[in-house]
Amino acid sequence: MADDIITGLQLQSTIKNDGTLELALADVPMQEPKPDQIVIRVEASPINPSDLGVMFGMADPATAQQSGSADRPVISAQIPQKLMGAMKGRVDQAMPCGNEGAGIVVKAGSGDAAQALMGKAVAGFGGAMYAQYRTVDAEQVLPLPDGATPRDGASCFVNPLTALGMTETMRMEGHKALVHTAAASNLGQMLNKICIADGIDLVNIVRKPEQAELLKKLGAKYVVNSSDESFIGDLTEALAETGATVAFDATGGGRLANSILIGMEQAALRTAGAYNRYGSTVHKQVYIYGGLDRTTTELTRSYGMAWGIGGWLLPNFMAKVGMEVMGRLRARVAAELKTTFASHYTKEVSLTEALTLDAVKVYGKQATGEKYLINPSKDLTSAL
Repeated sequence: MADDIITGLQLQSTIKNDGTLELALADVPMQEPKPDQIVIRVEASPINPSDLGVMFGMADPATAQQSGSADRPVISAQIPQKLMGAMKGRVDQAMPCGNEGAGIVVKAGSGDAAQALMGKAVAGFGGAMYAQYRTVDAEQVLPLPDGATPRDGASCFVNPLTALGMTETMRMEGHKALVHTAAASNLGQMLNKICIADGIDLVNIVRKPEQAELLKKLGAKYVVNSSDESFIGDLTEALAETGATVAFDATGGGRLANSILIGMEQAALRTAGAYNRYGSTVHKQVYIYGGLDRTTTELTRSYGMAWGIGGWLLPNFMAKVGMEVMGRLRARVAAELKTTFASHYTKEVSLTEALTLDAVKVYGKQATGEKYLINPSKDLTSAL
């Protein structure tokens, strides 16, 4: 009967044809689990930069306006018409937000794997996690270690597996050291710990002195500040010392990727021997995996002919390496959940609190040390 249907709140993002983007809450019926599925009561879900991409599309969070009521707030922002072409596939579609999260299994299908998770704390990945209930396949979740809370496991997919994916990509492609931008971020701190533990040289690029100091306190050896006048020289020295020839760039736009390739080429030329008009023969690779800088990516092509620039995305990496490698990486995340892969949050908010201008102004900046955690269960009013 309809009265028996359990619903839960879900945060959705919709783009209208006139370029208006709206973030709002919707009542969504809980999906009954199939034999191999479970229902998670979500208690912790982080706001990552990749989540902001779904939430705000091409709109600037700084232009957000609030309307609606206290229990059903609505955040709206405007997308410039010149950018609407890229959003055409999203028009008038309510898109659930939240890439990852963790909670308690409150319902399980009849299968053994699903039943074994009943009542346990698990983490999930795959979208629509800014919701009170999420139905997922049992094999896709990560059971949290004894003593770990949903808050501990909220961020155990996107950042940890991205950081591990970077070092795995480095090894697979024959590089011996790597470069990372936005290095003081939550992900960057994880990558720094991984590289120290695994004996990998890592060149960390930051924008502010306090970010450099933060990483050095964590044991980082090579930290360079892109805001310094000596940046290219400092970067080249670090690249020459480490031999890093692959970089992962979270900014995407501007000239940072270009500067990294220049530094790699200059470092390579120090040991190149005879002059070659085509530059060094050392292959230099930059992977763009984020979009913190929305401006055009500028390349001067002043680093020979042995270079590449492309995109890197966690789901694509996971599909490429297969279940065996991913099983190994997930096991490491579980084992080091409260150490290497521990996440820290500035504030925990409910679904309604996440849709306030005060909150948007903070998490929309994507600033280091201001990471928000959504707890959908703070709004929970349904039966389970």
